[in-house]
Amino acid sequence: MMTDNEKTTSMAMDDANLLVATLPVTLQTALNGMGLEELVEVVMDLGRPAEARFPGSVVPLSTHPVNHDDIAHTLALVGDFTADNRAGIERTLHRISAIRNRKGKIIGMTIRVGRAIYGTIEILRDLIETGDNLLFVGRPGVGKTTKLREVARVLADEMHKRVIVIDTSNEIAGDGDIPHPGIGSARRMQVPRPDRQHAVMIEAVENHMPEVIIVDEIGTEAEAAAARTIAERGVQLIGTAHGNSLENLIMNPTLSDLVGGVQTVTLGDEEARRRGTTKTVSERKAPPTFEILIEMASRDEVSIHRDTARAVDTILRGLLPHCERRILAADGQIEVKDHQPRRNMQREKTVASPELSLSSALPPAHPARLYLHGVKKDLIERAARELGLSLRTVVKPQKADIIIALRSRGKNQGLEEISRISDAPVHRIKRNTTSEIRRMLQRVFNIVPGVEDNEIQKTLQETTLAIEQVMEEGVEVALPPRRSALRKIQHRLITDRGLESTSIGCEPQRHLVVHPIRD
Repeated sequence: MMTDNEKTTSMAMDDANLLVATLPVTLQTALNGMGLEELVEVVMDLGRPAEARFPGSVVPLSTHPVNHDDIAHTLALVGDFTADNRAGIERTLHRISAIRNRKGKIIGMTIRVGRAIYGTIEILRDLIETGDNLLFVGRPGVGKTTKLREVARVLADEMHKRVIVIDTSNEIAGDGDIPHPGIGSARRMQVPRPDRQHAVMIEAVENHMPEVIIVDEIGTEAEAAAARTIAERGVQLIGTAHGNSLENLIMNPTLSDLVGGVQTVTLGDEEARRRGTTKTVSERKAPPTFEILIEMASRDEVSIHRDTARAVDTILRGLLPHCERRILAADGQIEVKDHQPRRNMQREKTVASPELSLSSALPPAHPARLYLHGVKKDLIERAARELGLSLRTVVKPQKADIIIALRSRGKNQGLEEISRISDAPVHRIKRNTTSEIRRMLQRVFNIVPGVEDNEIQKTLQETTLAIEQVMEEGVEVALPPRRSALRKIQHRLITDRGLESTSIGCEPQRHLVVHPIRD
């Protein structure tokens, strides 16, 4: 009996060969000599040489430009193009997307390889078995549709549920009238036009008595309303939505109903004082359509909000919710990590514990929110990628965890107003350069190149305990010896708490002594 990996490899190679067979003979010969295991897509544009795209590389398939005959050859061997300019190859997951000229004639194609991957659902099997509604979010290309396909197969074949897949672009179950084996014995309903997806969702419930409905790319208000209708009828709903995170959905007026919706409420004076907020606050409007929300970082790494309602309420209060992070290792083992929320930086400027602050040595469970004042967003994103940090920018300083400002603009009225309405700490840089921003982020997040994260975390913990002892007892406390880069972190943390420190001794025994405040 074949393993999941062997099934995946065998089916992928069979499907890839069917894709190659639709290409002109010269392109087939070139591709067969390269190996198809990692092929992502083939691009054919009139008047240019065809290209094969692999992860991290693009390989020309010919020195001769694509002509009308080459495009006609491929068009004759693939399915019909629908209103969204997509076609497929029958009983495969491949997607052919057309580029047309102003007269509607096809002059280019992107022929994307689709693969069914078995075994990817083990990381989430316990959640699927609960019967709760599950919503997947994440950036394009992380494997959301692949997950849905495997969920359909497992629910239909292993759990013996009545499953219907709503297949708008034939990406889940492939082209043609017979579904791809990747969805197992689940049934598939095709959607004639993208704007009819919501109607087909309702039709599936009313006509075919499913126990589970699976739908990809919920993206309109009508589809969100249809999803709520399905959930209220007791059918398990599993789907994907546009957005990278739960916070994206909350801020999206079109799709926020999927997680309960948001309404503005005016509080009385006494209630506002009790909550410590303004009189006008945002609250969740209704129970979420999806009880569990899964943020996909990659096919093998997810963050799980087990209680969507509680997570939404937490975010609307200006805090970050608890979530569970899971990683599927190469050997099939699943590593589970519980992420505690960070402190609300708008309410609490004094950091009592490094594990709960933006000064943690490890990147936070949720992206830290940055407001940029005169600083280039693309440089921030580049530096964050180099450091492995998860960051996102916001347009309102009230929602920021950190404000980053260009020093030349540091004294203008705009920054003073921003500082007045936001309690987020302000960090200034001298120049708009990647190196300057990288150094600033290293300071803020206590990142030391070449030093293990657990060593940094241990240093932060022992420094915090020493600070607390000095402040409570008024005595000097000597810290254990640490390398120079870690002592700099200790100095900053001690100074931030209004204390003083001195560095004494010789390497490798050089260490800091924390002094109480002198009168």
